[in-house]
Amino acid sequence: MRVSRNLSVTIVTTALALALAACGASGTAQNVGSKSTTQGGGSGSSAEHTDDISVGVQPDAKAVKLLPAAVKARGTLSVAMDLTSPPTSFMASDNKTPIGFNPDFSRLIAAKLGLKLQINNIKFDTIITGLQADRYDFTASTMGATKDRLKVLDMVDYFKAGTGVSVPYGNPQKLGTHTLCGHRVGVQSGSTAELQWLPQLSKQDCTSKGKPAIAAVSLPSVNDALTQLVSKRIDAVMYDFTGLQWAATQQPKTFDVLQPLVATKTVTVALKKDSPLTPAVQAAIQSIIDSPKYAEALGRWGFNTLGIKTAAMAVPQD
Repeated sequence: MRVSRNLSVTIVTTALALALAACGASGTAQNVGSKSTTQGGGSGSSAEHTDDISVGVQPDAKAVKLLPAAVKARGTLSVAMDLTSPPTSFMASDNKTPIGFNPDFSRLIAAKLGLKLQINNIKFDTIITGLQADRYDFTASTMGATKDRLKVLDMVDYFKAGTGVSVPYGNPQKLGTHTLCGHRVGVQSGSTAELQWLPQLSKQDCTSKGKPAIAAVSLPSVNDALTQLVSKRIDAVMYDFTGLQWAATQQPKTFDVLQPLVATKTVTVALKKDSPLTPAVQAAIQSIIDSPKYAEALGRWGFNTLGIKTAAMAVPQD
């Protein structure tokens, strides 16, 4: 189901690497407790919010009641995410604090369950196998629900995201979302852009009309893809719209994000299939959605219009 074709890439500029890779995130687990440290400033989507959004959030009694006894006794909750994808999941400039919407939301889940959170920074395309092997309890990594994923995962909706396409600033090749035939487009390995949206777009716009297919270039992270875009090794990047828009904001006159988007879909928190934790996590997510903290978490990263009302069990969106 997952294809990983690692390519060697060169960081073109220090500024690009810092803005998009968030200062070189480490691969070690980060323990997150109740300590709050605020850096950066401002309320816009480019602010660096390192304070713990879950401070003061009380456990939800109904959600806590659903916790498996073993997890309650352990007192911790382990989440997997790839901290290379601003503004959803990345490292602060201190190179040790996970920040973004997904770390914020995961901290809120743990708080609603009365547990401490451990954030594990791992590559996106190894998350599902890690969940299956019980190395992590859940993932909040802007993961879309597909038929294949739902065969091995429980998936619960938590907000909306879109898939978009970035090109170099000024769009010198005059590309459009639906005019990518024959062009090299970077995608993150294991993402729905690689597995679903690019193949669908290629078939719809290109091969079904006798045109050359879109050439997918699978790379480990969006930073690798955008770096290759700057160095003109590829023609475009297909990725989560939030991440592409963040990159365009952080590096003015470097990228343009094409309209319309490729797709807008609900994304999910995922657990191992039939996990005993699923009912508690679903209840915690609904409790967050029903609280003012949900709007706060969305607003901190510029996601004000991407909220949902129900933490439903996901259905396939492929």
